[in-house]
Parts: sequence; structure tokens; C-alpha cells
Amino acid sequence: MTPSLEILYAGSGWLGIVDMLREKLDARGVRHRIVTRDHARPLADQLGEVEVLLPSNSLVGETELAAAPRLRLVQQPAAGFEGIDLVAARARSLPVCNAPGMNVEAVAEATLLLLLALARRVPLAARAFAARSIGTPIGVQLAGRTLVIVGVGKTGGRVGELARALGMKVAEVTRTSGREELERALGEADFVSLHCPVTPATRGMIDDRAFAAMRPGAFLVNVARGAIVERAALERALESGRLGGVGLDVFWNEPWNPADPLFCRDDVVVLPHVAGSTDEAFDAIAEVVADNVRALLDGAPLRHRIGWEMT
Repeated sequence: MTPSLEILYAGSGWLGIVDMLREKLDARGVRHRIVTRDHARPLADQLGEVEVLLPSNSLVGETELAAAPRLRLVQQPAAGFEGIDLVAARARSLPVCNAPGMNVEAVAEATLLLLLALARRVPLAARAFAARSIGTPIGVQLAGRTLVIVGVGKTGGRVGELARALGMKVAEVTRTSGREELERALGEADFVSLHCPVTPATRGMIDDRAFAAMRPGAFLVNVARGAIVERAALERALESGRLGGVGLDVFWNEPWNPADPLFCRDDVVVLPHVAGSTDEAFDAIAEVVADNVRALLDGAPLRHRIGWEMT
């Protein structure tokens, strides 16, 4: 009998995808054993028998790869792969794959959720409900407002479509746009939504200068990566009133501290990194992962293999 394929899911959350993956591997006739990472121990100590690694939000570097002599595939069950050392993987001729574009609709809808929550001042509304205060707070409508989307890939493009359907005016800035173009667009924004990956160019991109360029009272939504926004600059913009509010689904450190004063403000709306977490998105990601595991065993081409030119 063929031995079971050893698979390790290393994420600290999004565990619902593991059960979906088990079902899809069974349907493809793959004998397997999926275990989840023990986050009380170093990842490297858990890789000795692993053949397929699903990193999620765990960092995978040279140390981890060196501790995995049986590893055959690094399969990211998501789009982002900035936490994987592609150079170290290349040195071992290890294929690295991801699952891009599987949660576009989910993230776009979550973006609208945050835009609406900010516009209608949901944290204050919750307080008003508790205080039996009728008809407050007064919010704003999205229709007629200008949304600036920073990062116009599939998700940013879909956010633009949905925003236009609500009557918003939409301006787009690519992640490669120059600083002058970014700040000029921010000056027209009532709302700003971030949809770009973390790169040397985008890390800390939303800083004091960016906040100063925005219209007074503008709102910011970040469903991309926490590091794109300078936290200290964000806090200054909120304290000064320059920024009307912020909606966050991603953070500078995860897991976050729920008692952090920033997250308890009435002008801050937070989600627990769930923008991409829907049944449909997880199902699509699990399909990609299961397809690649089956392809690995069959010696067939892998889907969404990350090329060495990305290193």
C-alpha cells in the first residue's frame, strides 16, 4: 500500500480550509495525513517528515527548509508569498506555488463592508444603541464620494466595479505609480482602499506625507498588508482629526492585542483578518492545493508555480 503523504499546515488561523482540503484530497485518491503546526514550538522542529508544507502566515526561510529533508513542495494556500524565502527554495530546487485570485470576490465584498462601516460610523452606532440614543450618529453616503484604490490587480479592480455600482467616483493608482501621482490622487480622495502587496516600494507607503496629502476627514481601508501603513503616522492622523477613520483587516503583528487602544477607538473598525474567508474562497483555494498535490504525485505540471524570476 502506498504510504500516506505527510502534509503540514503551518498557519495560525484560517483552519477551516484544512477540512476542505482533506475532502478534496480524498476525492482525488491521495492517501495523506494533514497535521497543523504546534505554535508553541519552532516550525523547523516539526518538518522532519513533512513532504508538502502549507506555510500560510508562518515564515519559511533557510533554517526551516534545511530542517525538512523530505520536503517536495511548498504550497501557499493563499496569494501572498512574501514570507517564503524563494532564494533558499531555489537552492534546493524546491517548487513553490501559491493560489492567486481565489478570494477576489470575498476580499472585494469585505472592503465594501469596511467602507460602509466607516461611512455610517458603526462603532459609534453600537454605543448609541447601547445608550438608547435614537438617530445618531449621522454618517455619510458612499454615492457621489471619491474612492482612490491603491493597487489595481484583480481585487482592486473588482472593488472599483462594486464601488461604481454604488455611485462612487473611482480613481486608481498602481503600486508602481510615482510618489507625486499617489499624493495627487490622495488629495482627491474621500475614501482610500489599499490592495497592493508588501514590497520595498510599498512598505510604509502610507506615511505622514500620504496622510497630509489626503482630504481632511478622509477614510482609509487596509485589506492588503499591515506594513503598508506606518502605524505611528496613522495614530497621528487619527489624533489630529486629519483622518476621519480607518478600517483594518490586516495588522502589523498577528495575532493582535484586542486591548490595544488603537483598536478601541470610535473611528477605527477592525476585522480579524477575514476578508478572504468565505466558503467559496476556501473551496477554490483547496481545489488549487489538492490539484497540485495530485500533480506532484503524478509528475504533472504544477498550477501557479512561482518562477525563479521572482527571487
